[in-house]
Order: sequence, then C-alpha cells, then structure tokens
Amino acid sequence: MAKRLSAEAVAQYRRDGFYFPLPVLSADEARGYRRKLETYEQQIGGPIASNMRHKTHLLFTWANELARHPAVLDAVEDVIGPDILCWSTTFFIKEPQTPAFVSWHQDATYWGLSTDDVITAWVAFADAPVESGAMKFWPGSHLKNQLEHRDTFDKNNLLSRGQEIAVDVPAGEGVDVALKAGDMSLHHVLLVHGSGPNTTHDRRIGFAMRYIPPHVKQLKVRDSAMLVRGRDTHGNFDLEPSPKADLDEAALAVHRDSVERSVKALYAGTDRTEFRA
Repeated sequence: MAKRLSAEAVAQYRRDGFYFPLPVLSADEARGYRRKLETYEQQIGGPIASNMRHKTHLLFTWANELARHPAVLDAVEDVIGPDILCWSTTFFIKEPQTPAFVSWHQDATYWGLSTDDVITAWVAFADAPVESGAMKFWPGSHLKNQLEHRDTFDKNNLLSRGQEIAVDVPAGEGVDVALKAGDMSLHHVLLVHGSGPNTTHDRRIGFAMRYIPPHVKQLKVRDSAMLVRGRDTHGNFDLEPSPKADLDEAALAVHRDSVERSVKALYAGTDRTEFRA
C-alpha cells in the first residue's frame, strides 16, 4: 500500500517522469528552514556557494532533518521502495533580478550511477512562481534514455558543468513547475528539465535531495551516501553519519571527504577540484 502517493500519482510519475505539487512543510516550517539557511549566510557574508552548497545535509542538523523528513521519504518510498539512501543534496538558489538559469539537461549525465533508479525531491523554501525561474519539465523525456550533452561552463548556469542537452526541446512541450513554499516536486533522473532567470523581487530557494535504492552502484569512484530509511544489504556505498551539531569538526570532515568523491565523479575528465559557485 502506498504511503503518500496515490496509485494514479505513481502512474503519472512513471508516465511523465515527474509529479507535483506535494505539500511536505507548512508555510511556517518552510520559513523556518529558510531562516536557518539565511542565518548561516549572514555569518559568512554572502550566499551559500561552491562545495558548501552540495551535500549540505552532512553539515547542518536542520538540512539532515529535512532529508529524513517522513513526508519526503514516504513519497520517495512509493517510487523506489522501502530501502533508501540519500546520495546527495544541493541548494539551487536564484537571487532576485539576476540572470542565473539552468539549461535543459538530464541529471544522470555525469553522475556515474549504474541505473536510473534515482529520484530527486525538490523542496521550495520560498514561493517559486513561474516568474522566479521555476523549473520546467519535458514530460516523458525520461523514456528517451540518456541524451547527448555538451558542457558550457556558462558563468550564469547553476549546473556543475553548465551542461545542456544537444537536442532542441519542442516548442510548447515544457511544463512549468510553480510551487508554494513548503511544496515538493519529484522527478526522474533522466527527465529533461531546466529553468529561466528570476525576475521577481524575492529569492527562489530550492533544496534538491537525490535518493537511490541500495542496489544502485557508483561506477566512477568509491562513493558515499546516507542510509535514511530501511536497510542496506548491498554495501555499494560507504555510509555517512548524520551531523551531531551544525558545522562541527566531525561534520566538516565527513562533508569534505564526501564532496571530494562527488567532485571526482562529476568532473571526471576536467581539471576541476571543487564545485562551481
């Protein structure tokens, strides 16, 4: 029996490669998470960036709490089953009135994972109307398997390599993913998606959490992940501990090790040694 998604919702996900919206936080809870993020940003004097933007659940207890949130995991379980690893988390933030964008792409392109049994849960910390640069999904594109991509390393592209698909998305095919603060969308690792600039006067803040079942393997490096539900009977990943306190020495060490592995996989074939800002 499904825990969070109806049979119709699961069928839509299988057919289209995505499902939204799913309320997982109240508006007040979403504001609370935003406040915790922005308290950290005030301390460092600017937006969270580079390596700190990735695998954030290893650094902060509140981000780890969200990656383990029952409302999130119940929906993920309905798609990939009861044994769940959190492989990565990433903040995608677009400042107001800025040119930052995400090109049409598939997440799986440089990840090095052995199968497409990968789901992204994207939670909005603030309202994400179309004008804020909301995501846009190409329905059914996950059924096209892996498409050719080209790297651009465009300075305004939020992706790790500024990658974009080397085919054109048919005009009018994109579905706008407008979300309210506290809403979540789910999408398949092979779904083609992108987003435009934020033309509003507020930040667009999204927290993307990537989940896999334990049978998935990393083909490029010996990788790590966090067991967040069920059991891991495969041992394909070194299991990461939850942070006991925000940014404590142990958390920083675990994060540094995990990010180094991710960078080796995602930037294989380049001279990059850390994530782009």
